Amino acid sequence: MSNSIWRKKPLEAYAADVKNNQLKRVLGKWALTSLGIGAVIGGGIFTLTGIAAHDWAGPALALSFVMAGVACTFAALCYAEFASILPVEGSAYAYSYGTVGEFFAWFIGWNLILEYMMGATTVAVAWSGYFEKLLHLFNINLPIYLTNDPVTAAEKAEKLRAAGEVVPDFSFAFNLPAFLIVWGVTWVLVKGIKEAASTNNLIVIMKVAAVIFVIVVGAFYVDTANWHPFIPDAVIDDSGAQHYGFNGVVTAASIIFFAYIGFDAVSTQAGEAINPTKDIPFAIIASLLICTLLYILVSLVLTGMVKYDTLDLKAPVASAFEGAGLPIAMYIVTIAATAGLTSVMLVMMLSQTRIFLGMAKDGLLPKGLFGAIHPKFKTPWKSTIFVGGIVSVVSALTPIDKVSEMCSSGTLLAFAMICGAVWLLRVREPNIERPFRAPWLPFVATAGILCNLYLMWGLRTETKLSFLIWGTLGIIVYFAYSKKHSNLNQKN
Repeated sequence: MSNSIWRKKPLEAYAADVKNNQLKRVLGKWALTSLGIGAVIGGGIFTLTGIAAHDWAGPALALSFVMAGVACTFAALCYAEFASILPVEGSAYAYSYGTVGEFFAWFIGWNLILEYMMGATTVAVAWSGYFEKLLHLFNINLPIYLTNDPVTAAEKAEKLRAAGEVVPDFSFAFNLPAFLIVWGVTWVLVKGIKEAASTNNLIVIMKVAAVIFVIVVGAFYVDTANWHPFIPDAVIDDSGAQHYGFNGVVTAASIIFFAYIGFDAVSTQAGEAINPTKDIPFAIIASLLICTLLYILVSLVLTGMVKYDTLDLKAPVASAFEGAGLPIAMYIVTIAATAGLTSVMLVMMLSQTRIFLGMAKDGLLPKGLFGAIHPKFKTPWKSTIFVGGIVSVVSALTPIDKVSEMCSSGTLLAFAMICGAVWLLRVREPNIERPFRAPWLPFVATAGILCNLYLMWGLRTETKLSFLIWGTLGIIVYFAYSKKHSNLNQKN
């Protein structure tokens, strides 16, 4: 075997992985589509719409969702082709390992860690915000220091004191609801994929019904004056960042891009799909199309019901109905959002453990931790508990806007890289059986690369700097551990 960092995993090794799969194959195409919708609908609609419209795009948030949706469509077509060729867990990591090479695959896998773990963290914080609002509807109010991270708690306390309210002093804050829900989801995931999928299906039905309710009922309370100006005039803040205007719309698209990563989660479930070569491509494309349409409609309704600069950042949809004087609707939205965000977290944490499993099988991560399968539940239980531990602590101590942007940066680069990898495989291995072929591939792959990199460039400077630090850390881990322990290195 070559010692090059560009050595590739032989395609016949993937066939062996499929044959030796220890996971239960119980997911059909609609169960997989449901998992995709479960991951997509949640954080984007119920939370990030508030941040993106309030701070960056205004009513033009609908355009931001169109931009992000187009960029995702190109990537989704490339994902679907790869999933039909290599029906194994590991998603973009596994696809690129057999086409471009080990280092490229490692770097994608490292970014997927950022995508899924930060994604689950963002959703846990958002869940806490809606859970807090749900308790408030029943006149239960928890202290600020038990429902927020230290930074957010301090900011809220200062605002309340400025408004004349009495707020007790506190030296430390910890988002307890976020911490506890992560461990609840972790327990479900350790129990098994069938239980997780059944839980997800029930929640997906509930939250899709709630989203349709938001669109239909909210449409009657839209004031078109709130859409003017549709793209607010550009504003430059003290740090030099532009809010609103076209650049603000692009930045918003970069931020809410996090909301679209559910179709990527579908591809991580290949090891548990009944007919992965056909069902995975179907579920990827179906979940993306359904959710994009719902996102655009919800963003138009939301910014029509409430002036964009008055949107609540943590629970914008529920607050919009509260402002419209619809208490019953507010109950429905809050309950559905709380349940819906639970399923997003479930799918993201599930996907993260399957990425780890794929990397551990290849020797790039310690097999004793990330590759251990529970003898009874047939789940990667040690990895699941490890992920739950990290996500629970980070979500309890970190502001939501910071983790959501970090998640988007990892997703955007992974999508751009996979678009290039599928094109490269077409050139290098034109005769491989492809049950699904992405149409007009040179155009689709090129557009996917350019769109995703353009949106990545639209992220804030601090986010790009943080991502650079994360990428550097990944390179260090690769050369310090993964390259030496890789299965491809064992015969050298």
